[in-house]
Parts: sequence; structure tokens; C-alpha cells
Amino acid sequence: MPRFAANLSMMFTEWPFLDRFAAAADAGFAAVEYLFPYDHPAEEVGAALSRAGLTQALFNLPPGDWAAGERGMAALADRAAEVAQAVETAIPYAAATKCHTLHLMAGNADRADPRAQAAFRLAVAKTAERLARADITLVLEPINKRDMPGYFLNDFDYAAELIGALGLPNLKLQFDIYHRQILHGDVVMGLRQMMPIIGHVQIAGVPDRHEPDEGEVAYGFVLGELDRLGYDGFVGCEYRPAGKTVDGLGWFKRYARN
Repeated sequence: MPRFAANLSMMFTEWPFLDRFAAAADAGFAAVEYLFPYDHPAEEVGAALSRAGLTQALFNLPPGDWAAGERGMAALADRAAEVAQAVETAIPYAAATKCHTLHLMAGNADRADPRAQAAFRLAVAKTAERLARADITLVLEPINKRDMPGYFLNDFDYAAELIGALGLPNLKLQFDIYHRQILHGDVVMGLRQMMPIIGHVQIAGVPDRHEPDEGEVAYGFVLGELDRLGYDGFVGCEYRPAGKTVDGLGWFKRYARN
């Protein structure tokens, strides 16, 4: 079975953020991810990770004003300078945590708008090129319209076509199975078709985004398919526990090979 990374923005929230690293390690995880670390100095985040003996699998570049409803800036034609600054903000955190995969959020924009399309393509290309110099892979994640209405990147085929068209070796797809199931279904065929460009995988139960041992996705089969396809990256556990985090980890104890 794949190697799992606990998402500390959603799991172990019973602890303050910097204490979640140790809690995840105590629960048996060898890796973590989260949305944003920027409320804490990079050195403190790196120290918490190191003390817990964990690997950093992924985190997001700064998304703009999250509290005001912004969900990224890459597809916003007038925000190119802020995207570039966001990259420079994230790189020290990647260095402090030895993280080699970052996610760029697209933002809320009409995907049919040519200006948004051009802005996104340019932002992706420039970000990937800058991160390549820091030995970092950039991933793009399609997000479903129910969880994030108005989000620009809401189609897996669109993301895959852009990645193929740009042809940058450090540009990959973030394949969130929860979002894929809601947007398109056909999860396993999507994995088979897109595996050559997949840089990170995430899981959650569908439709309620709780533990992955409940809901409509047969994760035993899907996780086995990742093995059959030769996927050796981390699988991020980006779900909201239905109760206390530790109480819901029965699925992890069955599947983990960390």
C-alpha cells in the first residue's frame, strides 16, 4: 500500500499547529502535508517537523487573502507580481522542511475567459521555472465546484492538457481522488491514463470528506491500483475526521506501510 501523509490542516486539529507534527508521528505517520504554514516562521515549522522525524510531502503556495475568500491568484490577470512574490515567500519554507513539492492554487475566475486562461498558463510556466531552480516540483490540482464554487481549475482534462502543452519536467498533476470522484467519477481509469504526469495523490471519503473507509469510493481497490500502477509518491490524507482524529484511524492501521 502507498505511503500516507497526514494533512495537518484537517487532521489532528485537537492540537495547536506546531504540536500536530508530533501527534501525527505518534499515530504512525511518517509524512505530513498541510495547506499553509505561513502563520509560523519557517524555522519553527522545520524544527517541529525534524523533532517528529517526519517527511514533508506537500504544501501550498500563498493563496492571496484566504480570509476574504481568495483561493489563489494564478488565473487573475492583474496579480502576476503577487504570484511571483508568493513563490519567493514559499521557497524558504520548502528549504526549512526539505519539501520538494508545492501546489499553486488557480483562484476564482471564469475558465472560459481568455484573459484568465492566459494568466494561468503564464503563472504556471513562470512558477514552475522558478521552482525548478530550487529543485521543487510544482503540482496543479483540479478542485470540485461544490467545495469551491467559481474555482478556475475544475477539470482534470484541462489540467492534463496544460501540463502536456507546457512540457516542463517539474510540472505535475495533483490527483485528489475526492475531487476527481465529484467532478468526473471514473477514478481508476483517470489514474491509469494520467499516471505519467501525477506528482501527488490525495484521498478522502466521498461525499462527506471524512475518513476514506466510508462513502462511495472503494479505497481498498483504488489504493491497490496505485500499487499496480507503480505509484511510489505520498498519498495525502486530506479529510476532515468525523470525530477525534485518532479515533478514526482504523483505516490507516489496515493500509499503512509507513
